[in-house]
Amino acid sequence: MTQIGSQNASFSKQVADIQRLMQKSGLKYQMHATGTTVEGSWDQVSQIIGFAHTLIHQEGITRIQTDIRITTRTDKVQPMEANVASVQRALAT
Repeated sequence: MTQIGSQNASFSKQVADIQRLMQKSGLKYQMHATGTTVEGSWDQVSQIIGFAHTLIHQEGITRIQTDIRITTRTDKVQPMEANVASVQRALAT
């Protein structure tokens, strides 16, 4: 999520507010340097993104851009930690 047209370059307060929203949602999530990975159903994830936008708009940020990357699988359940573990195993060999 990026604010557009704001005089303030810092977005850390808003990121913290979004992390609090994630905590309250009950969804599995992981913040990293350039964003947050969220795990849940299509509807749950879409809803929390909408809530995050509403929250930030209510804080006076009038324009926001969100870049979203979505992964779905139908062949097996693979939590976000499995992707990291797979790379870590490859690094160990």
